[in-house]
Amino acid sequence: MSKTRLPVIVSFGGINAAGRASGHHAYGRTVIEALPQAQRERTLAALAQLIGVAPSATNERLILESSLIRRIEATHFDVDAVPWNQRFPAQSNGEPVQFEVEFKHLPKEVPPHWRISRQSVTHARVEIDGQQAFFLPTTRDFEVKSAGQLPSGFDPGKLYPSRNHPRGLQMTVYAASDALRNLGLQWDAVVRAVGVDQISVYAGSAMGQLDDAGAGGMMKSRYLGQRITSKYCPLSFAEMPADFINAYVLGGLGATGASLGACASFLYNLRHGIEDIRSGRARVAFVGTAEAPITPEIMEGYAAMGALATVKGLRQLDGLDEATEPDFRRACRPFGENCGFTIAESAQMLVLFDDELAMSLGATIFGAATDVFVNADGFKKSISGPGVGNYITMAKAVAAARAIVGDQSLRSGGLVQAHGTGTPQNRVTEAQILSQTAAAFGIEGWPVTAIKCFLGHSIGSAAGDQVSSTLGIWQHGIVPGITSIERTAADVECRHLAFSTAHTEVDPQAQHYAIINSKGFGGNNASATLLSPATTQRMLGMRYSRSALAQWRSANEAVAERQREYDDGMIAGAIAPLYQFDHGVLHGGDVHVDAEAVRLGEHVVSLVGSHPYADMCSDT
Repeated sequence: MSKTRLPVIVSFGGINAAGRASGHHAYGRTVIEALPQAQRERTLAALAQLIGVAPSATNERLILESSLIRRIEATHFDVDAVPWNQRFPAQSNGEPVQFEVEFKHLPKEVPPHWRISRQSVTHARVEIDGQQAFFLPTTRDFEVKSAGQLPSGFDPGKLYPSRNHPRGLQMTVYAASDALRNLGLQWDAVVRAVGVDQISVYAGSAMGQLDDAGAGGMMKSRYLGQRITSKYCPLSFAEMPADFINAYVLGGLGATGASLGACASFLYNLRHGIEDIRSGRARVAFVGTAEAPITPEIMEGYAAMGALATVKGLRQLDGLDEATEPDFRRACRPFGENCGFTIAESAQMLVLFDDELAMSLGATIFGAATDVFVNADGFKKSISGPGVGNYITMAKAVAAARAIVGDQSLRSGGLVQAHGTGTPQNRVTEAQILSQTAAAFGIEGWPVTAIKCFLGHSIGSAAGDQVSSTLGIWQHGIVPGITSIERTAADVECRHLAFSTAHTEVDPQAQHYAIINSKGFGGNNASATLLSPATTQRMLGMRYSRSALAQWRSANEAVAERQREYDDGMIAGAIAPLYQFDHGVLHGGDVHVDAEAVRLGEHVVSLVGSHPYADMCSDT
């Protein structure tokens, strides 16, 4: 009987409102008050480098205030004066409406109720009888003023030749480079060990690239009288993060793509990576998402649904008058009295190896990703409303954890990373799901954390933020509290659950598993089962000999040292993102195909092997 390969987490990287993911620094920012002094200073230094200030005690307040959820900064858009075009209908009243304009600005097709006369060589007089609609450029006050933004002053596009890339793709390059270098292994050595066709990349954007450098620019340029460029369309595709990782970071030739499930998209991609490794289709999987939704147009769409926390709503929650600005740091309030979610930007990447590869290369093992369960909601009344599918995914994920760690460890050593958006509907429905699931499995006091209270809701990358936070918990033993609320709301089901408004210390060695829960518009429910480093290493001890484990530990010493050196270099600002444009490009002349293999330069892709239908085929 062949052994099922275990997908182990060997690296992670990314960027969100809390900072850089590698080194557990983004996690560290969310629990900064509870960190030991040495780690606190290191996380502050990592944030200071992103912000562009010295990591000093004098700047500590600035560093902290320049991260997490906060008032939307002008680098995104001016929330007090958002540009728009107001419809301006004009009606002639006895006399025609008259104005002068340069000939070059006249429409090619002049409306029949316009009369044009020459005023000079360059200008014409226009007379309009009847009604004519104009669009008047103006501004308006935006009702939503908070978001989970990357640290103030951090611009990923300035770190490499970004060539007008959409922001989501700039973040992708940064996150993928962070995850790759945080691996602590030479990538060429990994490729030689597994082969180029044994590396999968699954990464995307739930909403695609909708800012002005992507689909946003493509859709509105003509309406603004501007030219559409050749980059808008191709760079706007939702799977483009995977394409960028292959083309400019890894040089990937393996399986690729993006699976989209609204706010559950990260877990959809993780599911593909897990299945590839478990089935043997790949030995390495690079999975992730990148989302950059802080634009007026996207936020207008969510605000029109009543989904976002508005200034008015926050004032009502806190009993503030119209002259008082609410505390935007507390805009997202999962499981408390709340009024909507807070949109955010984030790019998160995870690297999986099969267990044999991780052992042979001495890779650091941050845990294991064993299962992702996806279920729809069935018939729905509202496409955006929550449904019953999440009951199934949660129950399956917990059952999968129980099958591995056993009943006792299931009840004593796990936690839930809740979707926890900060909306009234989510707080009621998700708490009910978690409570019923805990009761069904005999779990009491199940720790529930909801990191959107710090980071906001990064749409497709949300579960990536949750996974990164979970890895930090297993490293430092601090479960982030839901610090934006004083207590859970009266309609939140708390039986069998442990919600905490303060950070809670746990023993990492006594942690066995985590459930990552994610819900998306349309009925896209996903729950993932992750195993802690302690549990993963105990499992490896059942499969490998003592000598093999000793060899892995010895090899890992050098890997861990390179990871520390990378973190030091990033804090010092000495390392730029890995972006390999026009590097090692293969052409038709580099490829040789025969019946046994495809040879691409120094790489060989075998065409010989077993297939799953051998019992149905003849010997000839």
